[in-house]
Amino acid sequence: MSTASPGAERPASTDRRPHMDAFGAGLLIGFNVLLGLNQALVKLVNAGFSPVFQAGLRSACAFLPVLLYAIWANKRLSIRDGTLGPGLMNGILFSGEFCLLFLALDLTSVSRVSLFFYTMPLWVAVGAHFLLPGERLSGRKALGLAIAFGGIALALLSGDGSGTGMGTQQWLGDALALLASLCWAGIALLARTTRLADTSPEMNLLYQLAVSAVVVIPLAFWLGDTIRSPTPAILGMFAFQVLVIVAIGFVVWFWILSVYPATSMASFSLLTPVFGVFFGWLIFDDALTPPFFAALVLVGAGLVLVNRS
Repeated sequence: MSTASPGAERPASTDRRPHMDAFGAGLLIGFNVLLGLNQALVKLVNAGFSPVFQAGLRSACAFLPVLLYAIWANKRLSIRDGTLGPGLMNGILFSGEFCLLFLALDLTSVSRVSLFFYTMPLWVAVGAHFLLPGERLSGRKALGLAIAFGGIALALLSGDGSGTGMGTQQWLGDALALLASLCWAGIALLARTTRLADTSPEMNLLYQLAVSAVVVIPLAFWLGDTIRSPTPAILGMFAFQVLVIVAIGFVVWFWILSVYPATSMASFSLLTPVFGVFFGWLIFDDALTPPFFAALVLVGAGLVLVNRS
């Protein structure tokens, strides 16, 4: 795939801004609200489609809108620039990430998945310590990791507040959410340690969507249980995911990245698990017990220490 020659990419913006302003902050908060809502929507749509089939179908449906945007924006799209191998691995990790995430949402609560899945920066920090020169763990980052991992342990041991203890299904869901977070961290590290670092974010996303659609949809049919009980409401929520969250949402995010400093954007990512927990409580009445709330605070504090520049 190649729609433009190297160097022909349209300038990201003629209005590059040195710091985050109110408009950019508003867009980022809105994007993080969508990401937090996404966990709840996935759990709702799992009633209509199996988790694995939903993950593959969403990638297949989102591929064309993202491709059309990339072509319109004259982004450099090429598989002959040395990115094909790592791009395919990128797609495999993406496939694993969302299969595990969607399965986790079938087994445990949205709030718990939001907490465990968004521990990704912790795993990136550990991996970067060994793989990226100049990013070794400092004392502050090591302290942040210790605090955050303490929060994870507290959340794992605290149960769901029902008083009945942790069931096997919830343990499995929590573990799958953590494994999904590890896959996400692998994608981030792959993008920084291979030729993918030189390609556009849109090309990275297209690799992920294309490979996951090709891999995950056949896997869903092999596993069976592809179609459950889809209703017009479920189909509407699925369409909202594809068009608003994946296609439009990430296109807006790419634009923000092209205009504002990446360091100014990083702190906003800490809002996503908070919104995920909020929507889990609002839509599914997820229990927010004192131990779980304490775990959320510990993980958030650890993430702040790890990501603070």
